[in-house]
Amino acid sequence: MILSVSQRCDIPAYFSDWFYQRIKEGFADVRAPFNPQLVHRVNLSRENVDLIVFMSKNPLPMMAKLDQLNGYNCCFQITITPYTHDIEKNVADKRLIIEAVRTLSRRYGRHAVIVRYDPILLNQRYTIDYHMKAFQRLCEQLSSTIDTIIFSFVDEYKNTRAHQAELKLLPISESQMLLLARGMAQIAESYGIRLQTCGEKIDLQHLNIQKGSCISSKLLADYGIHSAYPLAKTRGDGCDCLAYTDLGAYNCCAHGCSYCYANYDEAKVKMNLHQHDPMSTMLIGHLKPEDKLVDKRQKVKQTVLF
Repeated sequence: MILSVSQRCDIPAYFSDWFYQRIKEGFADVRAPFNPQLVHRVNLSRENVDLIVFMSKNPLPMMAKLDQLNGYNCCFQITITPYTHDIEKNVADKRLIIEAVRTLSRRYGRHAVIVRYDPILLNQRYTIDYHMKAFQRLCEQLSSTIDTIIFSFVDEYKNTRAHQAELKLLPISESQMLLLARGMAQIAESYGIRLQTCGEKIDLQHLNIQKGSCISSKLLADYGIHSAYPLAKTRGDGCDCLAYTDLGAYNCCAHGCSYCYANYDEAKVKMNLHQHDPMSTMLIGHLKPEDKLVDKRQKVKQTVLF
């Protein structure tokens, strides 16, 4: 099983105590987001989990207890953008996050820590020139620490539409995408960093930018895992992620990013955060008598022999 922690919310930043308690007890219950009475019980044993992929804007709260993850393969995908609190209201100081990336890299290796520079959005403040300068600073600070940076362009979701007035988004044309990508590719290459897209329809391979995904066969191979997972069934256009199990929930992240696709109901975010119990088997709330509890089966996989 590939475990995503999480593409729905920032568990390392806000729910690390809950996560470590679930690791200790060896299972977690995950409510199906679009069938809320269905709850999957996920086996978190080391024997059942091939790889844990942490996705976070702030891994600092989980780092004091990393010893509890000994025996697991861990990948950390850390988002570092150039935006300030006008767009990312509650995200921690990026200087602290950069230092956290360095610490994780020293512990787990360069291959295990991937930085995400996404989403790229444009407005009167965050211009192409702004991104070029910010990206160069990022590469300069992390060139001895990481191998890969993943980027993508902002997509229109319910939340971005709701915050259009504050975001003041400008449309990104294909020519602007190419201009940004070409500049970023040159910068990344000069620092020995591999650049990769995520979930993008535009093909940038002629710029030496790999077309990739968050969770890929190549990522598994970096950990010596040579198994053929199917593609995720719920992936969107342009997404080639392998099948994974996500421990998170929507509408429960307190970062308050105006572009977020996973937080689209601010009232529900507050309610869900209030219902979080670090000792519960599930991230938000508790099991209910009417819930249908089923064991989450490990995705069928076939060992690759050649």
